[in-house]
Amino acid sequence: MVTRDVENGHQTVPVLGSPDDLPDRPARPGRFIVHAVIGVLVAVFAGGWGYLMLAAGGNPAIIDQTISFDTSRPDSAGITFEIVKPADRSAVCRIRADDVNHVEVGSREVTIPAGEGIVRLKETLATSAQATSVSVYYCHLT
Repeated sequence: MVTRDVENGHQTVPVLGSPDDLPDRPARPGRFIVHAVIGVLVAVFAGGWGYLMLAAGGNPAIIDQTISFDTSRPDSAGITFEIVKPADRSAVCRIRADDVNHVEVGSREVTIPAGEGIVRLKETLATSAQATSVSVYYCHLT
């Protein structure tokens, strides 16, 4: 606050002035349009992001689960996994063995015929080096 001498009287006023000291803000007629355009852009980006996340979720009609795996041998790896799928459809799953650096050392596709909805399989993969993990890489209906 600053004290001003107004004809021998003292008046205390804010340093930057008061709202009465500044002219009114000019009207901006395009402000609503700018906000509407920004809102539409945000909605489009959010919708696109949602679509990408839904598409990246894979095939929800088939579910795979690794039950166990065995990497004790240097030239092969075993996996036991379960697939849940529609009973009237066949499926193809790719199983993959990785080494300690997450490099693929073995893989193959397994075809699961139609007829059962829940299938438990035990498979063995030939590997080019010692595997440290085995997993179902993907599954899709055929």
